[in-house]
Amino acid sequence: MRPGLTLLGLLFGWTAVGVLASVGWVPLSWWLALGALLVLLAAIDGWRLYREPSPRIVRELPPVVPLVSEWKVGLHVRAAARRAQTFDLHDLHPGEWPVRGMPRRLSVAPGREVTLDYAVSPSGRGQFRFAGCHVRLRSPWRLWTHRRIAGDEASLRVYPNFAPLAEMAGLSVEVASRSVGARLQRRRGDGTEFQELRDYRIGDSLRKIDWKATARIGRPISREYRDERNQQVVLLLDGGRRMLAQDDRLSHFDHVLNASLALAYIALRQGDAVGMLACSGEDMRWLPPQQGSGGMDMLLGAGYDLQAKPVATDYVSAASTLQLHQRRRAFVVLITNVRDEDDEELRMAVSMLSRRHLVLVVSLRELALDQAAGEIGESVESAVRSASAMSYLAEREAMHKKLRREGVAVLDVTCNELSGRLIERYLAAKRDGRL
Repeated sequence: MRPGLTLLGLLFGWTAVGVLASVGWVPLSWWLALGALLVLLAAIDGWRLYREPSPRIVRELPPVVPLVSEWKVGLHVRAAARRAQTFDLHDLHPGEWPVRGMPRRLSVAPGREVTLDYAVSPSGRGQFRFAGCHVRLRSPWRLWTHRRIAGDEASLRVYPNFAPLAEMAGLSVEVASRSVGARLQRRRGDGTEFQELRDYRIGDSLRKIDWKATARIGRPISREYRDERNQQVVLLLDGGRRMLAQDDRLSHFDHVLNASLALAYIALRQGDAVGMLACSGEDMRWLPPQQGSGGMDMLLGAGYDLQAKPVATDYVSAASTLQLHQRRRAFVVLITNVRDEDDEELRMAVSMLSRRHLVLVVSLRELALDQAAGEIGESVESAVRSASAMSYLAEREAMHKKLRREGVAVLDVTCNELSGRLIERYLAAKRDGRL
């Protein structure tokens, strides 16, 4: 409990009276009487505040939220005392999150409830805790203030941004793929898995006609094929130090998770199973391939708290772990940031994986590199920066060419292109029957 401004003002006035009493302008007995009265009033007011119950606060907080720019937290505040309560309120949200709309000063009548909300911006993914609400109550006579913690603690999980997935829910696979930037090629030929028999249509090739069904029914019947289902996709995610780079206020690892979820959503819609292996140095997190709507829930639950770490990535160890867990042939998507110093180790890891799986190496490129390489400046500093960026990009491209010469598919993309290009390659592999 702390003295309020009113009590401090009264103490200052009482001190001034004491100064006057010391020079004989005011009787000393008056000053003593005023002091005794002030002590009595402060004691009564403090006791009333001490016994006063805290306001009841209920927080509206979903258990899971996506990593988006801003979302609302609701608070229901009810006065628990017999008098109107005036207090300052601050919700104890995670301290590193930017907040808008806190703290608040409220005055709540007895038995009444006030509803308010404020906006927070999560700074990252993971599990976070709201440690109650900080309340600073004022005594009835405004002589004291008292700080308390009211309301219950709460926790929530911040997932990668799954909002775009909800927007794709009612769309076909083709339209959903185009919505994230995938440029789809027209199919040449049919799928490889028989789906159903149907009436012959003008334009069907003779190879599609089922002659036995045609003879039995008495009219031309064609076979309908689709892309083979029940195949497997494994996302091999680099969680090392290179994924700590940032573009558009998100780390590259956050961009990788968002793109991985988009690819997983399309693959699950296609009837395939999706798994994940995330590696940060010696730490590995393995999720076996899952099918159906439960597969997306498993991915979100297994990956929401993954964080890139300032450690080197061991590609060979990651490839060995994947080979140990994933016996069936799969479309393995390795998302990393390829550099020339990775030459031997990365090529060894990809060679190991390629013996059993179809491998796609995705090399993320920092947007700042493209900007620096295209910079046109008259100063020596800008010229050196541009030349350095161009040299670095040339070394990356040389590494990519080595992998391509060994038969490995490589994507060199920025974060903004990642989702669309991943889905393009996956659907192309399905279309060509390479899985």
